[in-house]
Amino acid sequence: MRPLRIFISSVQQEFKEDRLEICHWLKNDPLMRRFFDPFLFEELPAHDRRADQVYLEQVRACDIYIGLFGYDYGFENAKGVSPTEEEYNLASEEHKTRLIFIKGNEESKRHPKMKNLITRVGTELIRRRYQSISELISSVYAALIHDLEERKLIRNSPFDAAPCRGATLFRFR
Repeated sequence: MRPLRIFISSVQQEFKEDRLEICHWLKNDPLMRRFFDPFLFEELPAHDRRADQVYLEQVRACDIYIGLFGYDYGFENAKGVSPTEEEYNLASEEHKTRLIFIKGNEESKRHPKMKNLITRVGTELIRRRYQSISELISSVYAALIHDLEERKLIRNSPFDAAPCRGATLFRFR
């Protein structure tokens, strides 16, 4: 089985430590590394391509989109949209699994466009708040285990009660 690609999206400066910790954990946890291959834009080398082309291409190629939303909205393109919102929109259009984690709870400190994005996301899916990196990792772990169960890549029922995917009567003759 090929690992599921995870695209980690956020304002890079605001979430520098969170992004690196999540990526490190996914690559080093004995269970997570068997199932997931995380992508961080900042790990790419210098390249003769536009940044927006590359990050949107990576969103298209991913299986799971993890969005870390906080206080900053980030750089805005000519249309007034940040890369984080652009990535979220594309993940939605492409029907990717979207897992959203909101840092902090001081709403008055959030950029107005980030407030709007968080409000919109709240009408589309279940999101989780966190205060620390350990809370974030715990929440991401729970969400990814749930995703693996839904994809039937891990079982939460007794082995002998689970169906054998791909089995046919032909194999038993």
